Amino acid sequence: MTSESPSVPAALAALLARDLKIGRRIGGAVSMGVVFFLCLVAVTPFAVGPDLALLARIGPAILWIAALLATLLGLDRLFQAEAEDGSLDLLTMSDTPLEWIVLVKCLAHWLLTGLPLVLASPLFGLMLGIDAHVLAGVAASLAVGTPALTLIGAIGAALTVSLRRGGLLLAVLILPISIPILIFGVAAANGTLGFATPFLVLCGLTLAALALAPFAAAAALRHAGE
Repeated sequence: MTSESPSVPAALAALLARDLKIGRRIGGAVSMGVVFFLCLVAVTPFAVGPDLALLARIGPAILWIAALLATLLGLDRLFQAEAEDGSLDLLTMSDTPLEWIVLVKCLAHWLLTGLPLVLASPLFGLMLGIDAHVLAGVAASLAVGTPALTLIGAIGAALTVSLRRGGLLLAVLILPISIPILIFGVAAANGTLGFATPFLVLCGLTLAALALAPFAAAAALRHAGE
């Protein structure tokens, strides 16, 4: 057991580096997510009008909805490449626990998609006239909540891994489950119920997703491989 222990972290680190490299070179996940985020924020004033007070009031909700939709980008390909080239079977049968593999792939997806959205949210929030203290709440809530969106999305990606065009089905599966995260994320961002209580609930939801989602996604991947 002692001789095998170092190989597991090394394998996980190699998998993380591989997914980050592939995401940067092929998927364009960073630029695609941020540009999609920007597009959703930019078209909102055309829909609700140039009222800055209204935009500032609904701005946190707009940023959260845009982040939720931008996070969906690329989730259908989270396990798709491995399933198509057969390496998913090798990952499933490897000595590295599949739950850890799922967690590492979720981390790579969040680093490429979720983290840029968190960093870009204050700048895009200024476009909506949001106050500086509210922008800090938006960034903090997104930093805590977007990992949960990725983890929940991993379950949908695992369930639809055997489908060639499972993106729409994935969205239908995970959007209803993401509603509590959206509710408490917006509540923490705009401060209507205070910041601490909804923020702590959001932290709890993320921790619950961190504890449960890798096991659920791994079970779905094992079932898909049978």
